[in-house]
Formats: sequence, structure tokens, C-alpha cells
Amino acid sequence: MTHLRLWQFEVPEEQEDRFVSAYKSDGDWAKLFATAPGFIRTDLWRNGDGVYLTADHWESYEAFERFQASQGDEYRRLDAELEGLAIAETFLGAFDLVR
Repeated sequence: MTHLRLWQFEVPEEQEDRFVSAYKSDGDWAKLFATAPGFIRTDLWRNGDGVYLTADHWESYEAFERFQASQGDEYRRLDAELEGLAIAETFLGAFDLVR
């Protein structure tokens, strides 16, 4: 089963280059996630008005949970480092693929 986690960000124009660098498919987040078994990929989407969506694909919810358990400190460190790039950040939800 595939597990998807969606986030929405509102990013001011002056932060867009750094934001994209950190959140794109080979950015800082994806590099951290890639250290974990069960990570598939990250996609970054934008609408042209400074609104971005990230879609993190995992093999399962359990794979994501194992990542959180083993890499939680690094996750929080990176989150703190990137704080302020977005003026709003909203977790849209976690979804499992229905077959």
C-alpha cells in the first residue's frame, strides 16, 4: 500500500528560491527522507501565486512511522533550520492508496 503525506505552503517571493531548493524532489527534505527504507519520492507543485504543495510518497504509513522513530531528531533539526521560509504551512493530510 502506498502512503501519501500532503503539505501546503504559502511562500513569499523573496524566499521562493531557497524554499524550492529545500523542498524539491532532490532537495533537503527528500535527501533526509531517502535515508529511510520505504521512502519513494517527494513531488513539489506550485500554482504561480506563491502557493506550493509537497507530496511525500512512502511505501506505507508504517515506513513513515519507522522513519520518524529513527530520524526524528534530524527531522526536527531540518524543520527548525527552514523555519520562516513560508508564511503559512498547513498539513493537508495523510492518505493511503485505495486499490
